Amino acid sequence: MNKKTILTGDRPTGRLHLGHFVGSLKKRVEAQNDFNQFIMIADVQALTDNFANPQKVRDNINEVTLDYLSVGIDPQKSTILVQSMLPELFELTTYYLNLVTLARLQRNPTVKTEIAQKGFDKSLPVGFLVYPVSQAADITAFKADLVPVGEDQLPMIEQTNEIVRRFNHIYQTETLKECEAVLSDVRRLSGTDGNAKMGKSLNNAIYLSDSEEEVKRKVMGMMTDPAHLRVEDPGKVEGNPVFEYLEAFDNDKTGLEELKNHYRKGGLGDVEVKKRLIKVLEDLLSPIRERRQEFAQKPDFLREVLLEGTRKARLVTQKTLDEVREAMKLNYF
Repeated sequence: MNKKTILTGDRPTGRLHLGHFVGSLKKRVEAQNDFNQFIMIADVQALTDNFANPQKVRDNINEVTLDYLSVGIDPQKSTILVQSMLPELFELTTYYLNLVTLARLQRNPTVKTEIAQKGFDKSLPVGFLVYPVSQAADITAFKADLVPVGEDQLPMIEQTNEIVRRFNHIYQTETLKECEAVLSDVRRLSGTDGNAKMGKSLNNAIYLSDSEEEVKRKVMGMMTDPAHLRVEDPGKVEGNPVFEYLEAFDNDKTGLEELKNHYRKGGLGDVEVKKRLIKVLEDLLSPIRERRQEFAQKPDFLREVLLEGTRKARLVTQKTLDEVREAMKLNYF
């Protein structure tokens, strides 16, 4: 029985953090044993809003690769590839652009939200506007059955499947296949400051590569319940980032429930709760950090992982492109 194909990936704009781990990395490690998994380092997509700073993207390709390997992604089981090294993706994007209207792209709610967040307004780069089409090329090139995404990315999957249906209808073929979104069973992790969004620019993330000292500093600086001023005061667990992180990473669920009840009744200080979180995170991050340091000493191995992964990926994307050209009557010779 053929394994289903999963396509996942990250933009190399910074090191990966706990939000990435709980949202996707852990699932990728589990999936690599049961699925045909491609993990894309989406450097071209990263350039849609970092076009003036390509060095940032370049510098983070190895950082992201190190994060992948350190959490347990095995290049013998999962194919790690670099997007810009697959020219087939860009040719497919060009063909697909003829299947999508400008109005449809402008209506894409994910794109509209991100345009507002990045303040593009009238200075909107065309590359940013059409990146859902590029994403459709990525997904269809690998004929992915499953694409893990957050709820905010569901419109991208819908856009991809619209392109698939339109292509197959126009060219009377079944060359392209629709994909299915796979939603994470863990909601997005808040930043250490309680902000719904986590990232480097907000200085509110704990990274997988952070030192033990950095983790302690960041946890001790985390926001808690602002009304919990004294140890004896009842505290609020809901909306409290420290408890949100404990819920995501603490495996002792019985002990955690007892901790929550104690905090709600009063008599438990924020420092004690944060000390528990530091211990939980250190148990998780210490082996990840050690593996990362080991792989960081092997630059030739990292290069080979990316070259071999991309080579394997090209065999797949070249086959899809050949089929697309044949369906479009572009196989002249």
